[in-house]
Amino acid sequence: MTALWAPGPVLVAGPCVVESDDANLRVANVLAELGCTLGLRVVYKASFDKANRTNPDAPRGPGLEAGLAALARVREISGLPVLTDVHLPAQVDPVARVVDAVQVPAFLCRQTDLLEAVGRAGKPVNLKKGQWASPAVMAAAVEKVRRASLAAAPAACVAPEVAVTERGTFFGYEDLVVDMRNFARIRAAAAVPVLFDATHAVQRPGRGRHGATGGCREDVPALLLAAAAAGADGFFVETHPDPVRAPSDGATMWPLADLPELVKRTLDVWHTACEVTR
Repeated sequence: MTALWAPGPVLVAGPCVVESDDANLRVANVLAELGCTLGLRVVYKASFDKANRTNPDAPRGPGLEAGLAALARVREISGLPVLTDVHLPAQVDPVARVVDAVQVPAFLCRQTDLLEAVGRAGKPVNLKKGQWASPAVMAAAVEKVRRASLAAAPAACVAPEVAVTERGTFFGYEDLVVDMRNFARIRAAAAVPVLFDATHAVQRPGRGRHGATGGCREDVPALLLAAAAAGADGFFVETHPDPVRAPSDGATMWPLADLPELVKRTLDVWHTACEVTR
């Protein structure tokens, strides 16, 4: 199997949270076809638990057991590798038995016990960059994962696959700002591929209905294309057939029907940028 974070662009995409089998597979089938059409590595992403919801009454997802079962069905039927978040060290082992890659959410990127548990799991890892974190902070997070992995399996002498996903830095209380220099800076500091999360980068915490997180979906294409030109190694886009009705992050998710054209434009820019910098 090709390494998930191997050189060349990768797309991590899917609904924000695990939904019904019909909804999950509707997204997965589009993503699988997109990967075949464009010759693109695609990883299906959905969370079994959204543990950091702003609104205490907001839906969080089906939970660990049901969520992992649903992700296993997506993996089996679509053929796509799957990725999901973990929030607690105790979740890592059961998650790693089902998924192809484990993700650490941005708010938890400095939690040493969690990072070490993820490192010991022996799976590819995606570390979301904290909204306050510098390249040096993320390099330290990567090192925690690597050390734990090597300590757990010293005979292998091979560090795990780790990627960092840039998703913007807080500016005041409402907006995230993406520093396009960070793709090169994080890559240099941590020696990892750096992805760009275009949909979380346009969030506006506390600006949605009833105090929930809002966002500016219309800004996704500009940021995604800019990240492609700036040298991101891959792209993270949450997508949904009907974002308005999505149970989580509906204000920022990209419509599934419009995703193929956006990804194609992004790859065109990415390849052009590669030609220019060779």
